[in-house]
Amino acid sequence: MSQTEITSAKPDLVPLGTLIGRELRSDNVEEPVIRYGQAALAKKGEDYFLIKPDCQRIPGNSSTSFSVFAIFDGHNGISAAIFAKENLLNNVLSAVPEGASREEWLQALPRALVAGFVKTDIEFQQKGETSGTTVTFVVIDGWTVTVASVGDSRCILDTQGGVVSLLTVDHRLEENEEERERVTASGGEVGRLNVFGGNEVGPLRCWPGGLCLSRSIGDSDVGEFIVPVPHVKQVKLSDAGGRLIIASDGIWDALSSDAAAKACRGLPADLAAKLVVKEALRSRGLKDDTTCLVVDIIPSVHPVLPPIQQKKHHGLGGLLFGKKSRILASKSSKLSAVGAVEELFEEGSAILAERLGKDFPMNPDSGLFRCAICQVDQPANEGLSLNSGTFFSPSSKPWEGPFLCANCRRKKDAMEGKRPMKPTISI
Repeated sequence: MSQTEITSAKPDLVPLGTLIGRELRSDNVEEPVIRYGQAALAKKGEDYFLIKPDCQRIPGNSSTSFSVFAIFDGHNGISAAIFAKENLLNNVLSAVPEGASREEWLQALPRALVAGFVKTDIEFQQKGETSGTTVTFVVIDGWTVTVASVGDSRCILDTQGGVVSLLTVDHRLEENEEERERVTASGGEVGRLNVFGGNEVGPLRCWPGGLCLSRSIGDSDVGEFIVPVPHVKQVKLSDAGGRLIIASDGIWDALSSDAAAKACRGLPADLAAKLVVKEALRSRGLKDDTTCLVVDIIPSVHPVLPPIQQKKHHGLGGLLFGKKSRILASKSSKLSAVGAVEELFEEGSAILAERLGKDFPMNPDSGLFRCAICQVDQPANEGLSLNSGTFFSPSSKPWEGPFLCANCRRKKDAMEGKRPMKPTISI
């Protein structure tokens, strides 16, 4: 065969990004296997975690399976962490429309997570207790990973490209200027502790209360400007899989994201979690509760993740994700030419009107409206639209967009600094 014939016999080259995109959109890609491990060391005993690898959207239907992994780092007591662990998942699921297909469920999940977090916060504050908790809540459905978080626990993703990406946003006032501005605009004050002589010490805190976080569940004694509205990010992996490391701040105060990922590469998930905790202890000592979950999302043909193939990338090659998007991938998604992760959704606004949208289903024919947060049906004259004015100043179009009952409406206005809200204690 001549050189000309050899050249003409070669197939047309297809860009790697196109191949990955086809793979991600293919219905024939086999579902991954989930392997996980957990390790912890207690200093104050306020860390809790949730591991539920066998959830089902439709009970009894194994084809609707998904997994949930979460960490709750309590402060000022353990009540909020325990309450969130026991109630958050059900509150999220109650906000997903009944009978949703898998695609519809994944599209509805970011909004349902927001509603579930806020509902859990309202319910806990009604108990009249003052503890609070950070939450990092991870839902895995096939190759799609959705992460919702408030506070400073963290979830990172380590992929076969050797690139480590943060799937959460830290809500520490010290590091997050945008959150400092939001807290002060909502009526809070931000500053450090004053000690003898007027010297300021320690991290930035919000006052009243002195909490160094701007978002949490609970903390009814601090102020409604500390909100439970989570940052949410949703991504889809290629069938090469990836590793999630979900941990409380006891880990991240000691290790960077890269250091935690590198410390446990090549190990199965159970040993990896133990090693991350060990590395954090070696680096900083046991100064806080230290909890770590490692979750491997892997092809069913591999019992563990294969070794990381380190590659030298040039230019944009080090990017894991494509351009950030605030809308679902079914409408618009970007795929890195060299990455193996497709970003489907990301939003971190603390404003509910920006998180619940305007297309929430309503049934005005029944004379009842379902609250977008607490999911309770109520007569139309007992609540307002999310997009109307303040509680005492409804707009001219009070039923545009999602409906909120009176209690959830007061919560929304309070979080935005429009109206103070004191918790209603149930007897």
